Order: sequence, then structure tokens, then C-alpha cells
Amino acid sequence: MRPDVFTHRASRPHEPLRTFHPRRAPLGRDRTDALERLFDRWGFSVDDDRVPPPRTPDGLLDTAALFGRTAPLVVEIGSGMGDATAAMAAADPDRDWLAVEAHLPGVAALLLLVEREGLTNVRVAHGDALRLLRTAVAPGSLDAVHAFFPDPWPKARHHKRRLVQPAHVALLRDRLRVGGTLHVATDWADYATQMVDVLTADPDLAGGTVERPAHRPVTRFEQRGLDLGHEVTDVVVRRVR
Repeated sequence: MRPDVFTHRASRPHEPLRTFHPRRAPLGRDRTDALERLFDRWGFSVDDDRVPPPRTPDGLLDTAALFGRTAPLVVEIGSGMGDATAAMAAADPDRDWLAVEAHLPGVAALLLLVEREGLTNVRVAHGDALRLLRTAVAPGSLDAVHAFFPDPWPKARHHKRRLVQPAHVALLRDRLRVGGTLHVATDWADYATQMVDVLTADPDLAGGTVERPAHRPVTRFEQRGLDLGHEVTDVVVRRVR
């Protein structure tokens, strides 16, 4: 696979700000090999039509063709290195898991986990998760949305780029079925406060802070924060109408 396939489409005027900062990082031999061998099989690009997802006649993501079956769908926004996604998908084979990650090392790492663990219910998208949800995912079609440790954008002038803010939450809630869940987590204290305030203010969502559910594994990234004394906040809300 040519490296230029894995590019992010430039933002256009009046489009929403990205919640991630595109960057390139060394892949190493194993991850480069994973992209070459596995991306066409289990992955697709959000932004590059040379590696598109299967689509229905009306242009939406064809999840039945993507997974080879019809099952409840979980979208993981920013799956990182994929260890949490792989563990949850392995423990929950009756649901399909679509991990959307903007950074190539994480895409490649998850592809390797899918291969190593023989997971049949995981697919990996490279690119902007919000753009995918906005343009290709039908309203009311998702069983759950997860966003674990999204970029906290700590500088005040960058808070407008945070994932959890009213306009983005409205999009995520719209894509959930009634009864579907949105689960977010952070180890950044002021972002945790913002998450709770925004999510509990939405009249169509119900829930709040919870202890870390047993089904959400502690990732290496999270453990580093815990070792430094960071407090982790999980917020789970459910679409009620």
C-alpha cells in the first residue's frame, strides 16, 4: 500500500474544527507490514476515496458488507494503540466494533491485534471519526459510542477543539439508537468537569459519572496516568429519546 494513501483531507472553510492534530510518526517494520497486508482486508479510509468503505446505494456506510453480518455496532473514537478495543471486542463477540483512529501507528497496532487474536468483529478506519459519523453513519444506527481519553487540549484557547462539547455530543447522540450508550473517560480534571456538564445538560441523554466498568480495560496509557497520581473519570450516558 502506498504511503500517500494514508493522508488526511485538508480542512475546508466553514467545516468544524478537528478534535485531533494530524501527525506522522515512524511505523517500524512490523507496523508497516501490517498496513501493507491487512488494511485492505480489515480497514478503510475516512478521507481517501482510494481506500473507501463499502456503501449502501444511498451513500451510507454498509456495515453488513463491512462485517459480513448484521449485529449491533460500537464505534470507538480514537482507539489509540487498540489494546482496549481488541480486549472489549474479544469479550463481546455478539457486537461489531468499528475503531476510528487518526494516527497510523494505532491503526497498524490494532490490525496486528486483530490478526493475532483472530477477531472477526473488528474493523479499523483511518481518519476523522466525526466526519465519518457526520457523512456516512445513519441516525439511530449505533448501539454505543466510546471515546476513551480523547485529547484534552489543555490550553484554554484550544478548548474549542475538544471532542466533548454540545455540537459534537448532539451528533453522537443522534447516531445512537434510543437506549444506546455514550461512554467517555479522561484523566484531565477540568475536562472531566466539562464532560459531565455537557453530557448531563443534553435533555435526550441520562446518566453521569460511574466507577470504571469492568468491561473497560485499563490501557497502558491510562496506567501511566494512574502511576502519576491522575484521577480517571468515566461518564456513561444513555439516549432516552
